[in-house]
Amino acid sequence: MPEGGWVSTIRAGRRQRPGESRLDLAKGNVGLFSGIVPLVMRHAPDAILLVVSNPVDVLSYAAWKFSGRPAGKVIGSGTLLDSARLRFLMARHCRVDARNIHAYVLGEHGESEFAAWSCATIGGVRIADYCPGCRNGPSCGRVEELDGLFAGVRDSAGEIIARKGETSYGIGLAMVRITRAILQDENAILPVSSLARDIPGVGEVYLSRPAVVNGGGVRDVLRIRLAGGEEAALRRSAATIRRAIEDSGL
Repeated sequence: MPEGGWVSTIRAGRRQRPGESRLDLAKGNVGLFSGIVPLVMRHAPDAILLVVSNPVDVLSYAAWKFSGRPAGKVIGSGTLLDSARLRFLMARHCRVDARNIHAYVLGEHGESEFAAWSCATIGGVRIADYCPGCRNGPSCGRVEELDGLFAGVRDSAGEIIARKGETSYGIGLAMVRITRAILQDENAILPVSSLARDIPGVGEVYLSRPAVVNGGGVRDVLRIRLAGGEEAALRRSAATIRRAIEDSGL
């Protein structure tokens, strides 16, 4: 169990409108958090905070600042849902069970996120080695297919919002997964938004990398080896979040 036996999920915020980016919500929702988070701390001072509101990376950083809690006790839902969507699309394309796929979307939960293809595996086989022997091999342009799968993930929230005005079911399942990892002290490795201080050329930000989540919150952040272009993408994503943090007045 977490130290205080509580997980406080913060979902408050203005809804994202069709055609609007998550970062467009930052300033107003940071203002909202400045009032909400101290109230949560007053009534549940030992709670682990799980932030879901968008832009989740900026607001997770805001919750950390406003709460005064250790960074590991403030977690954003991050790219957990994006990564699950990516594994689902990979499974459908490759015709294998999604539970046998490990793949992450990292960085911002938003436009600057990226798929870490260099460490993606199917049944323990790196994606670059799996593709030539895949049943789709003769008809599959690997790079184009992978780019298309990721584009489907990145753009999915906008399409859902355009069709029904909100996203709810997918992120609800992501919240359940993170909460279970905390309450059951699972030491689960999940791509959640957590504090990063080690991105070259960028100050403190919250962004998604694989992290060990247990009853104490984020125990460790894994330093996975990314390809050169992916490292550059992580830095760009971190810089995007940092600008949004500063523009929001934090």
